[in-house]
Order: sequence, then structure tokens, then C-alpha cells
Amino acid sequence: MADNKPIIEGIEQGSIGEELGIEKGDTLMTVNGQRPRDLIDYRFMCAEEDLELEIMKNNGEIWSCDIQKDYDQDLGLLFAGDTFDGMHSCVNKCIFCFVDQMPADMRESLYVKDDDYRLSFLHGNFITLTNINRQEMERIIKMRISPLYISVHCTNPRLREHMLGCKRAGRIMEQLSILAEAGIEMHIQIVLCPGINDGEELERSIRDLTALYPRVQSIAIVPVGLTRYRENMQALRKFNTREAGIVIDTIHLHQKRFLEKYGTPLVYLGDEFYVLAGRDFPETQYYGEFPQAENGVGLVRLFYDSFEEERSRIPDRLENKKRVALVTGVSGEKVLKPIAEDLNKTGNLDVEIVGVFNEFFGGHVTVAGLLTGRDVLKTLKEQIPFDLILLPSVMCKRDEPVFLDGKTPADLERELGVPVRVIDVDSGAGELIRAITG
Repeated sequence: MADNKPIIEGIEQGSIGEELGIEKGDTLMTVNGQRPRDLIDYRFMCAEEDLELEIMKNNGEIWSCDIQKDYDQDLGLLFAGDTFDGMHSCVNKCIFCFVDQMPADMRESLYVKDDDYRLSFLHGNFITLTNINRQEMERIIKMRISPLYISVHCTNPRLREHMLGCKRAGRIMEQLSILAEAGIEMHIQIVLCPGINDGEELERSIRDLTALYPRVQSIAIVPVGLTRYRENMQALRKFNTREAGIVIDTIHLHQKRFLEKYGTPLVYLGDEFYVLAGRDFPETQYYGEFPQAENGVGLVRLFYDSFEEERSRIPDRLENKKRVALVTGVSGEKVLKPIAEDLNKTGNLDVEIVGVFNEFFGGHVTVAGLLTGRDVLKTLKEQIPFDLILLPSVMCKRDEPVFLDGKTPADLERELGVPVRVIDVDSGAGELIRAITG
């Protein structure tokens, strides 16, 4: 692992760090004589009321800072990264790895394969536990690093070794049992591949994993994602309509049983399964507390519920005529159809769903979050001109408005000559309604 120092990227205004004169670019060397390995260590160490920080300034000067503070008072230091001793990288060769299915010459960050339990705890990143050692397991248990998000895929040891391309993958139930016994909560992911880990193998996985409830808090099952860049990888296929329907029917039976037994559905399906099967999305109760919404499980239901709450904000009529494009992936067309129909009841408003075919990754990739700016631009150029173009925020990088191929919404606006706005649909329908009717 690389030796990444805890470099300070920013200081919160009015914080202890600002009062001490700590600046962006300084490095935190030690806290009470100990060097933090990561943000978890740092937070744990800074929970003390009396602290001594050793700071290396930009010019190489070493400062020693004595601090007396309240137990829960933050120092206001923001770091360039979450791990200070390097990131644990993935050692697996999964048969469905999406990173391995990407073409060359894209953003460097897209090729990063993290498999780090610390990022799982801090950000909800999924890990496989194949690269974790005894000391790290002991640290998780001792420091109560919980919850963790774990990609299991199947509990059959031999099959998991094959799917992950790693001999160490077969110990998963032993590892999960150790964590569960120690009180560590876990959210599980299963990437389902037709003919490989579905059917009886899926039943076995559900049986094994639910035996660890309540430490296993949720099990999300999502369909395998395939691009056209699969050279030298095992042949896989996507679920067809009939197969997706069978998976839905099977999981709904489990959900009803777990609702009666535990008061929670426990097992959930990714939204894409319902699109593949042409089925309606389940009601809110079948998503529990929406524990894996960021994994594409229940996002559509949350958006529908939010739209119902915000519906009263939609006016009967707009003052001027307005033609709006709601841009999405092919699978998003069905999702947005009832929303567009409701909005089009407003006088002078014409909302049109623009489903973009993914030429870059191939037709099997239908979600909005994997569209390139180039494909979006090409599709919009073929449409009748709009007054406003709305893009979901999932199309862009989380911290800046950039598509996968480096194009930006500003590039689209410049080439189309039409206002382009990025909407945070994850926060609900309110921003969408305001953008359209405002």
C-alpha cells in the first residue's frame, strides 16, 4: 500500500483548528503521540478531552499543539483522503467485474478497485472480505466498526471462489459468523447472474444469510450489469423478462415470510429487476427502512412517494408555454412515464421523456448513471428543440458536473443552445417540480 500522509485539505470556519492556525496543506503527524492510520483512528483519538497534536507545516516546521476541549467537540480538520496508510485494493477477478468491462482512456478514478473495510464503514462501499487479515478483523471487532457493506454473491464456498476468482473467497460464512457473533451489523449484496448463482444457489444464500439476522440487516439482490467490453471474460448474459419475473415472485414470498417473522422484509430486489420484468414497483412497506437505496434498491419508490407529497406544488397552468426534456436511460423511460403524464396535465407545459440508448457501453446497459455526455448529446440533437433540458445528477461525477467521458452539462448547453440543468433526484421530486414549473 502507498504511504499516504494525513494531509489537511481544509479547516472549518470558527473551529479549534482555525484558532490554532492550522492551514490547508499542513500534515497531521500524531495525536497524543500516535499516528492515525485513517479517519476512523483520527475520530477515535480525538474523542479525548486533552489532546496533543503534532503538525508539520507546509515549510517543514513541526508544531506541537496542546488542546483542551469538550468530549464531543470536533477539531474542524478536513483531510484529502479517508485512509492515511493507503487504500486496500481488490485482489479478486470477479466474472462480472464492471471495472474490467470498461474501455481504456476514461477517467483514471473509474479504474480504481477498492476493497477496503474502512471505506465500507465510512461511505457504504461494498467489500468482499477476501483481502482482510486477522489483525484487521480484530480491529473491526474491537473498535466496533459497524455497519459494514459486504458483497457476498453466494454462500456456496466453491461457487464463490469461482465467481470472485479468488481461493480465499470460500471462507465467507465463517467470516460473517465471526462478525455477527461480535455484534457487527452487515448489509449484504448479491449480484445475480442467470444460470450461475440464482435458483437453488440463491435459496441457499438467503437461507444461510438470514440465519445471521439481526446482525445481517439487509440483503440486496441486483441483476448483473454487462457492457460490450467483455474480452477474455467468462460468457454471461442478462436476465430475460420471464426469468426476472421468477426472481421477483420468489423474493416476494420471502419478503412476506420475513415481514411476519421479523417485522422487516430483510431481502430486497434492485429496481432494475422490476424494469426487466415489466412489473410495477412494490409499495413502500416492502422496502422497510430503505437500507440500500444507494445501491439502486427502492429509489424509484422513494421518488414516487416524494412526488405524491410534492404534487400540490404543481400549478394548474404556466404563464408561458414551456417544453421540457427529462433525459434518462432506456430503463428510466418506464419509471418517469407516470410522472410526465401528471406534469402534462398542467396547461402550457409539455414534458417529454428522452430515453438515451447507451452506444458507448452497449444496449445491455440501460441505466441513466452510465450514460456518456456524447450519447446524451447525440440523442438530444435528434429531438425537436426544447426550452429546458433536465439531467439526473447520477449522470455526473458526485463532486463535480462531469460525465463519464469528460463532457460536462455546460458543453451540452453550449452545443444545443438550450439551458441544461442537473437535478438531484435522489433528494426527492421537489427540485424536479421547481425546475419544470419555475
